[in-house]
Amino acid sequence: MTDPFQFTRFPGRLAAALRGVQHLLRTCANARIHLLATVVVTGLGLWLQLSRNDWLWIIGAVGLVWSAEGFNSAIETLADRLSREHDALIGQAKDLAAGAVLLAALAAAIIGLLVFVPRLLAL
Repeated sequence: MTDPFQFTRFPGRLAAALRGVQHLLRTCANARIHLLATVVVTGLGLWLQLSRNDWLWIIGAVGLVWSAEGFNSAIETLADRLSREHDALIGQAKDLAAGAVLLAALAAAIIGLLVFVPRLLAL
């Protein structure tokens, strides 16, 4: 009988996901910038002893940016596989995906300002 939830396949799926994250970090310069920002924000949050609710906002913002960057990179990879020649629709798809990353990063920056600035000003 097969496992209806296919938990036995989880290790292979986890390994594939980790390969994706590794590929993102290795091939995407923006991902390395996001990694630096994640480390800085995490260190600052630990130093300022953020509340549980503040951590929820920060983790959500960081996760949103990382997810957007991953989707953007996946779309760019697929688009490049389809055609290396100039194609207006492929260019538009790439621009839309990059725009999504920009919007996620702006939202994360605003969340960061709202969480960190009051605490830093209180020091």
